[in-house]
Amino acid sequence: MLNSKFRHVFGQAAKNDQCYDDIRVSRVTWDSTFCSVNPKFVAIIVEASGGGAFLVLPLHKTGRIDKSYPSVCGHTGPVLDIEWCPHNDQVIASGSEDCTVMVWQIPENGLVTPMAEPVVALEGHSKRVGIVAWHPTARNVLVSAGCDNMIIIWNVGTGEAMISLEDEHPDVIFSVSWNRNGSLLCTACKDKSIRVIDPRKDGEKIIAEKEKAHDGARPMRAIFLSDGNVLTTGFSRMSERQLALWNTHNMEEPMTVNEMDTSNGVLLPFYDPDTNVVYLCGKGDSSIRYFEITDEAPYVHFLNTFSSKEPQRGMGYMPKRGLDVNKCEIARFFKLHERKCEPIVMTVPRKSDLFQDDLYPDTAGPDPALEAEEWFEGKNGDPIKISLKNGYVPSKSREIKVVKKNILDSKVTKNAENSAPSSKCATPAPSVKSEAKLEEILKEIKSLKDLISSQEKRIIKLEDQMSKISI
Repeated sequence: MLNSKFRHVFGQAAKNDQCYDDIRVSRVTWDSTFCSVNPKFVAIIVEASGGGAFLVLPLHKTGRIDKSYPSVCGHTGPVLDIEWCPHNDQVIASGSEDCTVMVWQIPENGLVTPMAEPVVALEGHSKRVGIVAWHPTARNVLVSAGCDNMIIIWNVGTGEAMISLEDEHPDVIFSVSWNRNGSLLCTACKDKSIRVIDPRKDGEKIIAEKEKAHDGARPMRAIFLSDGNVLTTGFSRMSERQLALWNTHNMEEPMTVNEMDTSNGVLLPFYDPDTNVVYLCGKGDSSIRYFEITDEAPYVHFLNTFSSKEPQRGMGYMPKRGLDVNKCEIARFFKLHERKCEPIVMTVPRKSDLFQDDLYPDTAGPDPALEAEEWFEGKNGDPIKISLKNGYVPSKSREIKVVKKNILDSKVTKNAENSAPSSKCATPAPSVKSEAKLEEILKEIKSLKDLISSQEKRIIKLEDQMSKISI
């Protein structure tokens, strides 16, 4: 048995008043997490009549969520996947059955009115979009995968599809994962193959492939570990759930395979590159299993299982910088039930109150290492790390700016004069826009004030009635 400092990690579900209650979690049949979390907000895909929506709640907004709470509701079909941008805690991407990807800028304190207008809508898929994943180190680079078996890498800052991978997958793509510096992707596909792809390479982009990584027909998942190996979850021919580890330089045989149990829920892996612990959450399971990955055989070491009574519909996973280091918290999950979201905290028991630097090596911070253009030109950058010693203090997020390229520019020949005026004329617009925005904000403030005063009157009236009853 591995003598690990994580052997005694224990999970604890939040008390009722620390949960987010009365949320109608989406019932759409799609194996994504339905939830994304960062140090400011928890976002949850919800049921929406006609169209698709997700809730964005400030972390502290626990308790019962009113039915009238505003949602992000710009999609015309159910939302299938959401993910917060790692470089801006107010920016979130969503993929939907309406074939689009949308990117949203959430106000600093959350929503006061429903949000139907994205910062940018990315159109290029011909079927529903089931996966969105931000690049780990380059600003404004987003990958999406659709049921059209296509992967598109977008420059969100210009709204352009920069790379389309059309012929690499013959069937539906189940998962897409970036490696640590975002130079490679690994994918799991319905044809039972795992592929490692270099999306910027000319010619043949698949640099490693394993057919029949798992024999079973149920969906697989594949993620990159920080050392470049790939971890997969899937099913055996006998429908046993499996966890396997692969060396991308030699994918003939897995480095190891763990058989787990017979259950048909897809295993969603959540990986912490700082501690090399992987957490497996089965959809429809009521447990979270966790393993430590080391570089000695058998490589994958079972640590423990957190069990509860209720099955999980989905799961959010807090980035390291959102954890409470003073409580030796090493992971925090946001478990979706049918009608609520319940935080689950994983803790390493320690006697000392001092900062435990062995639990918290420097971790990826919110600053990107590269701009989108640099990445598309071929540059790579490792995550810029931060220390968690004094807890993470978020800096002011900058607003995401989308500057759509003028379609005409690309068609105009070397004659630059033609395209210059268009950019000059465009400058006055923002001031009109910002005035309109200000107008909108003032309206919002006024309606909130009205709401508060009407509620106050109602409270006074109710108190008055109560006092008469008690007499």
